[in-house]
Amino acid sequence: MTALRTESTLTNPDAAYEALVEAHRGVSEAESAALNVRLVLILSNHIGDLAVLKEAIALAKKAG
Repeated sequence: MTALRTESTLTNPDAAYEALVEAHRGVSEAESAALNVRLVLILSNHIGDLAVLKEAIALAKKAG
């Protein structure tokens, strides 16, 4: 049984996507990469479950 929720739980996915895009607007590629790293670390801490995090990493690697 998977612990990772992959169905959309966002009430407004388009607004969430726009917020992510907007966060990167006007920053350099290096600043964008650093922002992504900080965001991943913050959200990983929020998840707080290593098994779920590893499952998400595997899914992201498979998708790429």
